[in-house]
Amino acid sequence: MSKLPEKFPEYLIMYKTLTKKILDLRVEVKLENSGLEKIQNKIKKYELERTKIRSMFPENFFNSYSVEE
Repeated sequence: MSKLPEKFPEYLIMYKTLTKKILDLRVEVKLENSGLEKIQNKIKKYELERTKIRSMFPENFFNSYSVEE
């Protein structure tokens, strides 16, 4: 297994928080008709941050924290 990042707990919490927020926003998109572009931009921003965090960890580390649609 590869070495974990120095601030491992903080990144793990951040990853879980971003994942939850993405799920919440996807539900919000399904329920609302207004402001869809703004919500979708937030989702993209959060997914980019998750990708950055994921790249710091060993491969397959976050498999159990995937966003399911």
